[in-house]
Amino acid sequence: MNNFHLKVQRIEQVCLFELTWGTAQRLSAKITYPENLTLLYQEWQRTYLSFYKTSLRGRVEDSGSFQAPTLDWHARLVQIEAKFLSEFHNWLRSSKLYEIRAAITQVSLLSVNSRSANINLFLTCDSLELARLPWESWEICTEVTFAFGKINIVRSPINIHQSVAKHNHNRRAKTRVLVILGDDTGLNFEAENKAIQKLKHIAEIKFVGWQPGKNIDELKGELKETITSELGWDILLFAGHSNETALTGGEISIAPNTTLSISEIIPLLNKALENGLKFALFNSCNGLSIANNLIELGLSQVAVMREPIHNKVASEFLLHFLQTLAQYKDVQEALTSACQYLKLEENLTYPSAYLIPSLFLHPEATLFRFKPSFIDIENLQKISPSRIETFALSALFIISTQLPIQNNLLAQRLKIQAFYRQVTGQIQAIESPPVLLVQIDEKSLKDATKDSKLSSARQMNRKYFAMIIDKLRTKGANIIGIDYLLDRYQGENDKILAESLQAGVNSSNPTWFVLAETKALTGEKLTVLPEIASPNWTLQGEIEILPGYMQLLSPLDKSQALYFSNLLAISHQLQRLKSQITNITNQKQQGLIAVADKTVEDNLKQSLQPKLNSKTDFSKQIGKFLQNNNVKNITSLQPPRTHLQPITEFSYYFGQMWLHPIVDFSIPPNRVYRSIPAWQLLEGQNLPISSLENQIVIIAPGGYGEAGMSKNGEDNFDLPPALELWRRLENPENSNEVLTGGEIHAYQVHHLLNDRMVVPIPDLWMILIAIMLGKTLYFIMQKNPRIRLQILLALGASTAAYGVLSLQIYLSSIAVILPWFLPSLTIWLYVIPTFMRRKAYE
Repeated sequence: MNNFHLKVQRIEQVCLFELTWGTAQRLSAKITYPENLTLLYQEWQRTYLSFYKTSLRGRVEDSGSFQAPTLDWHARLVQIEAKFLSEFHNWLRSSKLYEIRAAITQVSLLSVNSRSANINLFLTCDSLELARLPWESWEICTEVTFAFGKINIVRSPINIHQSVAKHNHNRRAKTRVLVILGDDTGLNFEAENKAIQKLKHIAEIKFVGWQPGKNIDELKGELKETITSELGWDILLFAGHSNETALTGGEISIAPNTTLSISEIIPLLNKALENGLKFALFNSCNGLSIANNLIELGLSQVAVMREPIHNKVASEFLLHFLQTLAQYKDVQEALTSACQYLKLEENLTYPSAYLIPSLFLHPEATLFRFKPSFIDIENLQKISPSRIETFALSALFIISTQLPIQNNLLAQRLKIQAFYRQVTGQIQAIESPPVLLVQIDEKSLKDATKDSKLSSARQMNRKYFAMIIDKLRTKGANIIGIDYLLDRYQGENDKILAESLQAGVNSSNPTWFVLAETKALTGEKLTVLPEIASPNWTLQGEIEILPGYMQLLSPLDKSQALYFSNLLAISHQLQRLKSQITNITNQKQQGLIAVADKTVEDNLKQSLQPKLNSKTDFSKQIGKFLQNNNVKNITSLQPPRTHLQPITEFSYYFGQMWLHPIVDFSIPPNRVYRSIPAWQLLEGQNLPISSLENQIVIIAPGGYGEAGMSKNGEDNFDLPPALELWRRLENPENSNEVLTGGEIHAYQVHHLLNDRMVVPIPDLWMILIAIMLGKTLYFIMQKNPRIRLQILLALGASTAAYGVLSLQIYLSSIAVILPWFLPSLTIWLYVIPTFMRRKAYE
């Protein structure tokens, strides 16, 4: 920082200005001192004292409250202040001081390029006559305000015998403030007490001082003990009466008719300096000699009032000074802000008051300010990672943000979860899984194409689909989904499939069909041929799959097409609702119940079913039905976890999947679906179920090489480790290592029907928490080496317990995945080094 030092000496009628800065740069100028300036100062001082003639914090001339004077002293004070300041500023604008002003301006403006902070102009006056002048009002302070700061005039005594005191208490949990309340004759400290009390959230405050009836000797003993406390003080605040003295460095009144000179308390202050005292404020009168002596003693900074100060002005000043200080501004900013408040907001009430405060600063000092604990430099140094920690944490952060690595860790976690289900027997028992998966495997494919001219397996024989549908209908199937695209023409086969679909819809117990659609790589939407089926009597859903994750609906995108699995789940729930309505109506007709719910009757009247002669989109009919009947038990669209959350959408921009629900492959497949090859269904051999009335049937590819229409041209995916475990447990000889799209749809339907949305907590989030825990344990173990083994054993047990707890939470209704491996590794990376290092952490 480019600070300036300006020394002003008066020799008879001449003043010598000497400016130094930088690396021994120096300028000097001689200028005649105007005698009129002294006369104007004296006149201003007399007028000032006449206006503030009661409740002054100096020698009390009178007592009582602040009363309006009989003469218009306010107007006279404003006028003489203007004359006094005009003469003072004209003197400082003298041409003989041009080089000094220019140097200050030039160096200050150069600081803009270096982004310097505020520049201090240290002012030293060799006489009280010069020191009493309001140098802080020098216009150069405002003229040279620059982009990143300004010039602050701070005062410095002509003699400094000590360097800034070295503190023994550099690290305190809280800033300590000592408040000394002196003689309050004619004064009132109530406002100051309230202002100081507001610092309690950031400082530890101690009040000491005179009270009516207190013994003077006891008071002096208390002051001595408190000031010299081994705990130390950061700030000393004095409120009361004080005055300048020529030989004793000033005096403060601690009780009525009892004063202490600064020279008397120097030993006490020396001890306070050793214990950390950094700043003192004397909110009392005539403090120039007090400030000079304290800075000479080695105190780094002192704020004083150069003139007598009225009690109410002192209270207002302290209130705004402390408010700014509590905002973590330094004492210079706080003093300037308080003076500006008195000048701009209170000048009509308290004229000239803004000219009185001054800050004295030791040239080696750093301006004091409160330090928030979370940005304490020493604490930051203690918690900042070492090189090894930085390398290890960087690796963990990279791992936790690489989606392929995260997906692999997630897959292994689901395998462990599946094993935990099996070992603990926490597998839900059900009569029958909700989905029947009719798979077109290699043998079915040969049967379908042996009489067909179609050469591509992707162009499945539509006639074969018709045969499967007809067979399913004879078994009572009323919800059938076809996980094949029907977007290409097959001539006569399209007509045969259309007739089969229409027959299903037109039957006495209409079949609900959910057909597939998607977007091609070109962006074109591939939909069902109108020759095969109409969206007015079938449901058509998006079959795009996000391997390992559930497909989420955007609550903001009203035009978003529903997914294939969502439509199957909704169809099943509406069919179940229809069955409930029918059962209730039958019970009413048989006299088993007297009254049926009116909503039930209304639902029955609407008789929501697909109809070939319908003129409106069937999915819109369902939406209108749900809205009109206030049906809230259709869970496929209701749970918040099925909707895209803002935090999840935000993570997509960084290639992350934060809080995106997963497909829970830890559930055994036999609890989700039953599968049967299409050829076996058509031949009627060893069918797994006799009636399909309450089943969702999905016709899907069964693992042959050219299946599906996904981006990679296949509908086959890598088998998750969890499903591999289940297949090995069911049939050790099972060699099928493919997961089909139809199986993923079956899992998604199961989750939607059972509101099973498992949300993974991001590894990165848990690693950040683990860093804080690991660092805390590191500090504890470094501080108490004897308990290292106990902490190690406890941490081992805690790691195992957390692992089991996370596995159990996964299975609970909370259904979240708490990462275990990377967070545990992070904590152990902090703990293990303590057994290899003997030095305390630096």
